[in-house]
Amino acid sequence: MSRPTRSEQGSLVASLGSWGRVGREFGMLKEFRDFVLRGNVIDLAVAVVIGAAFGALVTATVEGLITPIIAAIGGQPDFAALDFTINDSKFLYGAWINALISFLIVAAVLFLLVVRPMNMLLSRMKRPDAPEPANMKKCPECLSDIPLAARRCAFCTSDVSAVS
Repeated sequence: MSRPTRSEQGSLVASLGSWGRVGREFGMLKEFRDFVLRGNVIDLAVAVVIGAAFGALVTATVEGLITPIIAAIGGQPDFAALDFTINDSKFLYGAWINALISFLIVAAVLFLLVVRPMNMLLSRMKRPDAPEPANMKKCPECLSDIPLAARRCAFCTSDVSAVS
């Protein structure tokens, strides 16, 4: 049995009427399902939820612990009242200072409590680099791996015949 030509396929779909549309819609729903169930979409959704919860935790730490410590040392916990006026325009530079200090504190807390421990953990878990194969050498110019018998580097085209 031969396959139908493109014009025969078109007339077949047209004769199906709404059934052809339903088939395409199910195809689109299948494509949408495949998109949603793709691993990186689910990972991203989990990351957003955990990030929001972690953001609330960091904000509570900054507002409840770190800002009062700064207030005890510096004497003023809130700079929002600082402003100046030019031609009846009020410039609230104190709110900007509050936002800057909050950003720096949040960044420091994240760095000290998340980034550094994760970097240390990942460096401990990192496998040692695999030894180079015996039939390869490094190009002295670009440090790319090239075969021992090569006389010219394939990456930077430098002459490597003198290197053994």
